[in-house]
Amino acid sequence: MTKASEQDRVLIFDTTLRDGEQSPGATMTHEEKLEIAALLDEMGVDIIEAGFPIASEGDFRAVSEIAKNSKNSTICGLARANFKDIDRAWDAVKSAPSPRIHTFIGTSPLHRAIPNLDMDQMAERIHETVTHARNLCDNIQWSPMDATRTEHDYLCRVVEIAIKAGATTINVPDTVGYTAPRESADLIRMLLERVPGADEVIFSTHCHNDLGMATANSLAAVEAGARQIECTVNGLGERAGNTALEEVVMALKVRNDIMPYATGVDSTKIMNISRRVSAVSGFPVQFNKAIVGKNAFAHESGIHQDGMLKNAETFEIMRPADVGLSATNLVMGKHSGRAALRSKLKDLGIELGENQLNDVFVRFKDLADRKKEVFDEDLIALVRVSDDAGEDSLVLKSLKVVCGTEGPQTAEMTLSVDGADKSVTATGDGPVDAAFNAVKQIFPHGARLQLYQVHAVTEGTDAQATVSVRLDEEGRIVTGQSADTDTVVASVKAYVHALNRLIVRRGKTGSDKAEISYKDVS
Repeated sequence: MTKASEQDRVLIFDTTLRDGEQSPGATMTHEEKLEIAALLDEMGVDIIEAGFPIASEGDFRAVSEIAKNSKNSTICGLARANFKDIDRAWDAVKSAPSPRIHTFIGTSPLHRAIPNLDMDQMAERIHETVTHARNLCDNIQWSPMDATRTEHDYLCRVVEIAIKAGATTINVPDTVGYTAPRESADLIRMLLERVPGADEVIFSTHCHNDLGMATANSLAAVEAGARQIECTVNGLGERAGNTALEEVVMALKVRNDIMPYATGVDSTKIMNISRRVSAVSGFPVQFNKAIVGKNAFAHESGIHQDGMLKNAETFEIMRPADVGLSATNLVMGKHSGRAALRSKLKDLGIELGENQLNDVFVRFKDLADRKKEVFDEDLIALVRVSDDAGEDSLVLKSLKVVCGTEGPQTAEMTLSVDGADKSVTATGDGPVDAAFNAVKQIFPHGARLQLYQVHAVTEGTDAQATVSVRLDEEGRIVTGQSADTDTVVASVKAYVHALNRLIVRRGKTGSDKAEISYKDVS
């Protein structure tokens, strides 16, 4: 086998913070975007598409700060094919050690009708905007949105124009997830053969998963000559999502015998960032998701278990450690100390500062007193829902819920509001509804509940429940999370956590609100 250092390099372009965040309800806070960007930078992602700077003041600030903090990755900002968008993107990324502008326009017959441009007018727009971008930045990526449904002759024409205007990367988006692997490969091969100057730029692939073929299409494009894959952590993205970063990275690593291409991604950091993206986005990872799903390395069948005991390679094509997953699920208990907790978290790929460790340790001890066995997943949940730094305006002090088979349920609650305890009794259609109504009585607000989601961390009646709550108040979207062995308590804590975030957001100028509605991009 050819050594990785001698293999063709495939660049990993992560768009979790841009295309991934466009998933309905997946909006991240400023701090969460910075955290995810830092994790991507650390794990060796080549290019981070940090956002769409013209979309909102909040997006601009996030991209700008990510650019300033970047150490290894190229930081990219998205822009439509107009000077205002491009200038705004450049202003956001220019402080990065390695900045990139990514500009796009829809080139298929359906998409050409949106700006009402004929073929010649669009070609001229592409020439003008790519030239303008290149005058600002040496690293320019250009995308013909809906490339897979664009006439081949016209696609070749506009790609040639973009290359001559200064584009250094040509991204070929399958915007609606329509193509199939053979077509994906043929399209890249056709462009490389027909377009003058194609051998002087990098061709990239950007696939959506509407037909479940995003990873296959991306890998087929690489075999045909593409040397950049656009992807997202957990396959997050619009509609059915994007190509999953973890899938293409591990496919190239595990099947390097037939796909001899190297990436710079440290695969042992995959599980940690997968869990974090799931937490901040509120999008759970399906149990049977490839690479990062809960069941990806689980074996229940007797035949499988027998084979695993004799030789793990009988039913596992990669080691759990390869993706940063602890090979064992050792139980921690109430007698475990701080040093053991730190060591266990390190085995799980989680490094905490002293203050964070102290916070997690206190909550770990509390959980251990209530739960017989504390598993890896329980510890991950404790870290994942760690409270935000700073003093919370709202703190749950006590909760008693009375349930019956008939009539409304009752919740008796005491909530601390800016240090003053307030108590109330409320009713509702079920214990969670009653508890949420109690919160509303104590702290009236107009936020709309967009998402309420409960996930059992482990098995058993004493399992922790992780609850995610998403609220929307006049365009301010916040997510709160909590974990507890009592589902109702976890629900209220998650709701209160979201309200505390909303209070913080209210204190800002409202700059995180979107200024434009157009976000349906490649």
